[in-house]
Amino acid sequence: MRAIVVSAPGGPENLVWQEAPDPQPGPGEVLVEVAATAVNRGDISQREGNYPPPPGAPEYLGLECSGRIIAFGPGTEDSGYRVGDEVCALLSGGGYAERVAVPVGQLLPVPKGVGLVEAAALPEVACTVWANVFMTAQLREGEALLVHGGASGIGTFAIQAARAFGARVLTTAGSEAKLARCRELGADVAINYRSEDFAARVREETGGRGVDVVLDIMGGSYLEANLRSLAVGGRLVVIGLMGGRRAELDLGRMLIKRLSVHAATLRSRPLEEKAAIVAQVTERVWPLVERGEIRPVVDRVLPLSQAAEAHRVLEASEHVGKILLVTN
Repeated sequence: MRAIVVSAPGGPENLVWQEAPDPQPGPGEVLVEVAATAVNRGDISQREGNYPPPPGAPEYLGLECSGRIIAFGPGTEDSGYRVGDEVCALLSGGGYAERVAVPVGQLLPVPKGVGLVEAAALPEVACTVWANVFMTAQLREGEALLVHGGASGIGTFAIQAARAFGARVLTTAGSEAKLARCRELGADVAINYRSEDFAARVREETGGRGVDVVLDIMGGSYLEANLRSLAVGGRLVVIGLMGGRRAELDLGRMLIKRLSVHAATLRSRPLEEKAAIVAQVTERVWPLVERGEIRPVVDRVLPLSQAAEAHRVLEASEHVGKILLVTN
């Protein structure tokens, strides 16, 4: 097969499209012929040498894919899938390739009404948002959610999902065009983080109460303002460190307001945890996708051989939603 290989840690120019060994499905795995994959921030970190794949995961980039099943490993006979089935998948790596071996518990059917290529935009964002916003932070109907980076892949999905489950959504983005897209997706309030104090605006828009949940991709640089944005009993979930990994935590504020801070990645979780998340996404989220209440937001589709260009676009934040890479 062919795959994108990182020739050396560094910039996008180090992504090379070349021949690579064919993967073989091990116990509990199926082999998927990849139709498309998507570009995530984790791919950039791995390319730079800062985010190695978990033990046993493929060395190639790519945290999700869509495609067709072409072979089964031992122990997958009763999976309910057949050769030729169209699926999408949550991966620990390996999506930037023409074939990838996937643990059977991390497969999802392609939702009805979604194309095979388009489906590659869903697994990572759906599982990340579901695991963090709904399983960990327990966002409920009638509560308020603040989503940072509302025009990102995670952000565009989180806005739609929170609205579909009856929450009020506030979001941040860095341009008027992106703010407009966030409103189109269902955000009740869209805040330009470049020109506004988002915490002050959140307090204003909520009558001084604050939001119940914050989904944060920034980390250290936003910690203090995120805590100011939370209501009593609020929950902060940190899923990215674009703004650094260290900050001072005001425990007094947390005690008085009964706040909680959670931080989690998806990639390094045990297979059993990821399978449980995937099962809940299939049961609870996919019906909303099939009814059109949540749709994948795709900024552009490029050939997999142009992965370097896709990385440049993502690093420059020139996109809204997901950037997809197709094998053909």
